[in-house]
Amino acid sequence: MNNKFYWLNLIGVCVVTLLSYREVTAQLSTDAQKRYNTAVKLVQVGDYERAKTELNVLIQQRSALSAYANYYYALAAFRQRNFSLARSSVRQLIEGFPNWRKMDEANYLLAAICMETGQYEDALTALQKIGDPGLRPDVTKLEQNFLTRLTDLNRLKQLNKAFPSDRTVGLALIDLIQRSSSDKDDLELSDRLTNRFGVPGAANGQPMITSTGSSSVNQSSASVPLPGRTTRPKGYYNVAVMFPFRLGEFDAEKRVRSNQYVYDLYDGIKLAKNKLQDEGITVNLFAYDLDNDANKTLELVNSPAFAQTDLIIGPLYVEPNRIASAYANQNNILLLNPIATNSELVTNQPWSFLAQPSLSQQSQKVAELVHNLNGGRRAAIYFGTSRKDSLMAAVYLNELKRQNYQILDFRKVSGTAQTMADAMKLTGLTTPGRSLSATTPQIPVALSHVFFASSNDEDGARMLEAMSRRKVNAPLIATASAFDFYKNSLSTFTRRDLYLLYPDYIDSSREPVVQFQEEYVTKRNTIPSVFASEGYDMMLFFGRQLAKNGTQLRNRASFHSDTDDYLLSGFDYTQMNENQIAPIVKYEDGRFIKIN
Repeated sequence: MNNKFYWLNLIGVCVVTLLSYREVTAQLSTDAQKRYNTAVKLVQVGDYERAKTELNVLIQQRSALSAYANYYYALAAFRQRNFSLARSSVRQLIEGFPNWRKMDEANYLLAAICMETGQYEDALTALQKIGDPGLRPDVTKLEQNFLTRLTDLNRLKQLNKAFPSDRTVGLALIDLIQRSSSDKDDLELSDRLTNRFGVPGAANGQPMITSTGSSSVNQSSASVPLPGRTTRPKGYYNVAVMFPFRLGEFDAEKRVRSNQYVYDLYDGIKLAKNKLQDEGITVNLFAYDLDNDANKTLELVNSPAFAQTDLIIGPLYVEPNRIASAYANQNNILLLNPIATNSELVTNQPWSFLAQPSLSQQSQKVAELVHNLNGGRRAAIYFGTSRKDSLMAAVYLNELKRQNYQILDFRKVSGTAQTMADAMKLTGLTTPGRSLSATTPQIPVALSHVFFASSNDEDGARMLEAMSRRKVNAPLIATASAFDFYKNSLSTFTRRDLYLLYPDYIDSSREPVVQFQEEYVTKRNTIPSVFASEGYDMMLFFGRQLAKNGTQLRNRASFHSDTDDYLLSGFDYTQMNENQIAPIVKYEDGRFIKIN
């Protein structure tokens, strides 16, 4: 149980390994045993308040189970991050049951609580009382997780003076001196400690993890702990990929998976890892199978190995993402949202970034385009039936209102071209309740532009036809997802002034794209999806940034792509944590050309 107990205390979210209690339950009432089992299960599922209520009854009974109940009561409080209550509860356990056979676990829990509250002296004192040699590796991991984060040199010196034989304290002090001090006395102290304890990360029994070099995904979060993090450029970078791989459902023979995009993203990330290695940048990938599970997210981010992470990609679900973002901000770790377009994910989150341009950023780019087209300020906005369509339209509406545009029409449209034409409510053009036939004479509508957001690839051509039927001669700016580039004829893209908002735009004629596709087909025996290309680009860009600037954003002005070997349109974070590049394309000379 030792290893599981370690994760349990440090993380506070793992499935609890039941303490052995069968030897003391023979003389207990059935009700007490049932209450104990119920309470432990409540702790396991995270219902801590109910668990504490049940456990408190057992504590008051002063039975053979009281010590165990007291322990789980303290653990429940610990998981709730009520460290004051947790500390008083475990103190009550230690003082009330001094001969308890699980006293080492109690001292370990007390140490974890004290570490969380910064009471390192009390934590180390509690750890010194642990006599079970089987717990020593976990004691070391607990110390490493917290002490390597200390940046107060004087505090570490005090701990070393109080606990001169503690190897983890000594190694942490050596590392901090070497990273931050040039004082002669400090360097001499570092030399003395090095002679005694060895070199941090080399002689302390913590082998450095090398790159995985395979396509396998770790279903468990456990991995070998690494030396303490540094904010400077270094020789390797650890990247945690937190995706819903759903390995339990994986079937290699299955061609179509609901989460295929996840595997495509990861394939692209791995190819970028190889490219970075060719450039002398070593990236260690650690893939975690993480679905919409808040408890597992907490378990992962609080594990000691995760503390060595330099970049987090994901998670993809809201609550796990919130937990990971909070952890990233607390520990100054970059977090990248690979597919999200919601700017709220990075609002007041200085270490979180969007790989994609947000809907707001896309709207601003469209507004910049139409301002330069004709200078008019009368617009109509239409959108399809999906939630994504209405969100995009609403964000663009707000952007135009902010710029004092006159909005003549704003509505959802769907169906045939004629149905769309009938739905358009452009002032002075129709009689209420009267359908517009294809032969009904129409007065040209004076608009600066029409914006259309749709995820249905049949809607784009229908909107063009609907505009023709309503004699709307203005340019159409539409989302690229409204068109089927394989089925729509070339005339669809040339018969009027048409611009496509195309965040996923890839110019397939460029040499880097051709090379990537050839390599991907060779390795995967299939054509790369846009997700594979996006995974490749984001890993390539952020890997280069880590190598250039370390894990700190020292130079925001340089936080943009400055080479042309990316597959999509690159990255720009010089002003904000959203990608400011949102391509708009137009069909010219037989192909789509990026015009912004």
